[in-house]
Amino acid sequence: MTIALSTPAIAGAREQLSTRLIFFIVGMAMAAWAPLVPLAKIRLGIDDGTLGLLLLFLGLGSIVAMPITGIITTRIGCRRAISSAIVVTLACLPLLATLNNLWAMAATLAVFGASIGTVDVAMNIHAVIVERDSGKPMMSGFHGLFSVGGIFGAAGVSALLGTGMVSPLVAALSVGLASLLLFIPTYTGLLTHAGEGTEQATPFVMPKGSILFIGVLCFLCFLLEGAMLDWSAVFLIGERQAEIGFAGLGYAAFAIAMTIGRLTGDNIRAMLGEQRVMIIGGVLAAAGVLIIVLVPNAYINLVGFLLVGAGASNIVPVLFSVAGRTKAMPAALAITSVTTLGYLGILAGPAAIGFVAHLTDLRIAFLLVALGSLVIAASYKVAAPKP
Repeated sequence: MTIALSTPAIAGAREQLSTRLIFFIVGMAMAAWAPLVPLAKIRLGIDDGTLGLLLLFLGLGSIVAMPITGIITTRIGCRRAISSAIVVTLACLPLLATLNNLWAMAATLAVFGASIGTVDVAMNIHAVIVERDSGKPMMSGFHGLFSVGGIFGAAGVSALLGTGMVSPLVAALSVGLASLLLFIPTYTGLLTHAGEGTEQATPFVMPKGSILFIGVLCFLCFLLEGAMLDWSAVFLIGERQAEIGFAGLGYAAFAIAMTIGRLTGDNIRAMLGEQRVMIIGGVLAAAGVLIIVLVPNAYINLVGFLLVGAGASNIVPVLFSVAGRTKAMPAALAITSVTTLGYLGILAGPAAIGFVAHLTDLRIAFLLVALGSLVIAASYKVAAPKP
């Protein structure tokens, strides 16, 4: 069975603005959960090990939802897929701030993860169509606004909780309300379709040809990002004897460099071309990891984290753009495959780093991450072929 789609309208300035706002809203809503995590641990009365297992439900929800999002988006269109997922995401936030039953929390995290995974795939399908219709690089800017939204979400909830006068529920509702108010004018600018052509009506399609390879490269890049998120502070404390307050600066440096890199990335891609972005990005990220591992100075290590963020910032946007242009698979299914494989890097990667670090040490695990960055750089001809 196939589904024939009529020729869709060309996305213009309104659709571009709506895409930017959607990335910002999703980044803000997703990051709002981060400051609520330690409060959930206290409220549920669980230890670190149980918390780790609990957080796994969020990733599992995403991984389950992502493979079917492409076909769902093809059937109902980007607007309905994105809108439905955002509503569920925002509805979960107050529950995550108040539930005190472990199994109810696990179930809600799974739903939250599934909605985040769904909107992530759907908004990237939307972004690929908008970028293609514009005829110029835009994907880095979209992802940059996701990062900016994340900063607003995490910082906003933290600031509200830090006053001591706002409950977690009120903080979650505040972010949800702000997201909803931004989304209402965004809705009409979302595309009602998911691209041209026909899609096979199957719930899952194995990646084909170059899409599988692009997905593996996304896995390596997301693995790098996960390593910085989960292991940067551990490295600085364990290997550099940094104070707890200083250890958080490693990821902060990485995140700032990545955000700046993505906000300026469209101009960089237009100036250098996608292949050079892949080469320079992979080499910069590898060089940053080498500085972190080989230079026994915590302050100089911060330079390494900056380089990693700058290098990694535009690799995933380039890979998503290329996946959306490929003829190996329909665009919606290609983005679904690449996003799913990438998220496997976030889900499984940090655990794999911990396993390698347990067998050897964390420096060796980081060096393997640097090797993955060099693989990305060396794959530029396949990952970002010239038009």
